[in-house]
Amino acid sequence: MHAAEGVMHTPAEMRFSRPEADTLRVHLSGSWRLQRTLPSVTEVQQQLEVGPPVRRLSFDAQNLTSWDSGLLTFLRQVMDLCTPYQLTLDQTTLPDGVRKLLALATAVPERAGAGREAARDSMLARLGKWAIAAVESSQHTLGFIGEAVLAFLRLLGGRARFRGSDLALILQECGAEALPIVSLISFLVGAILAFIGAVQLQQFGAQIYVANLVGLAMALEMGAMMTAIIMAGRTGAAFAAQLGTMQVNQEIDALTTIGISPMEFLVLPRMLALVLMVPLLTIYADLMGIMGGAIIGAGLLDVSLRVYFNQIQEALTLKAFAQGLIKSAVYGVIVALSGCLRGMQSGRSAAAVGQAATSAVVTGIVFIIIASAVLTVIYIEIW
Repeated sequence: MHAAEGVMHTPAEMRFSRPEADTLRVHLSGSWRLQRTLPSVTEVQQQLEVGPPVRRLSFDAQNLTSWDSGLLTFLRQVMDLCTPYQLTLDQTTLPDGVRKLLALATAVPERAGAGREAARDSMLARLGKWAIAAVESSQHTLGFIGEAVLAFLRLLGGRARFRGSDLALILQECGAEALPIVSLISFLVGAILAFIGAVQLQQFGAQIYVANLVGLAMALEMGAMMTAIIMAGRTGAAFAAQLGTMQVNQEIDALTTIGISPMEFLVLPRMLALVLMVPLLTIYADLMGIMGGAIIGAGLLDVSLRVYFNQIQEALTLKAFAQGLIKSAVYGVIVALSGCLRGMQSGRSAAAVGQAATSAVVTGIVFIIIASAVLTVIYIEIW
């Protein structure tokens, strides 16, 4: 037993000889195991660079007492070293187990160009790839919007196929279930607008115009925008996750196979629900924002509620409410299309579903801001 342990702990050694002028023989002896200090392949490289040119590399493993993956790693590095030196490697004297494992390790060669792909692309190459991806994404988005318009036209013609119960359920999810978060955010936004306005208007003794500020800001912009952003983060992400999960479970493929259009059955009811509910939620958000401003006005500015609401009535017009409602309907379409688009584009994995939900929120918010700017310019030109 002690003799066997002594053999197992024999240090790993390596020496070299030249049986022929163009042949380098590597003599391996001792225990080549990972827990031992092993010779480096650099020693082999140094031997190749001195003396006559070497064309053949062989091994002598007669004095090798034990080995594990440490020896295999060393031999694999020697094999890689043979390539630049154009050496012929003779493995016949290695143990059978070593030769079989080396053959297994080299059975699947490295794919050509893998090293180049791992290298960092140049700035011009990255710019080109980004441009190509942007064009492809734009084409896919336009195609999706076109299919959604066609589905809506089929709905007007009475030929769209979806379940009314699905539409009723989505209306509930987009409407009644969203009231608590819309109430909280809108109330706080109205209170913040009133507080900021109060700090400035008190300098001129014009506290009463806080009502004008809060009312117009909520009706023209903040009510619709905050509602749309809430729905993008709450409902748009849910749409993307639902459709992405259907992609993973191949439910959308099943609908296509049995002849049902996923655009009509899945996307159309979600789009209708948001177009109907976002304007209603916007009206509610406007009222909650005005209430938040009233609390600040009565609490900090000593403006009575009666005076506050009289000022609101004078400042707000139907035109202001109409502008906000038009924006809210457009925002609803954007949130629905963003969520459904990213969901339909989702890959077939759990990670892809999460990425689709995140992308739906980002896409929705970005296009909500863009639409707000465009519609504001249009309103200025028209009204």
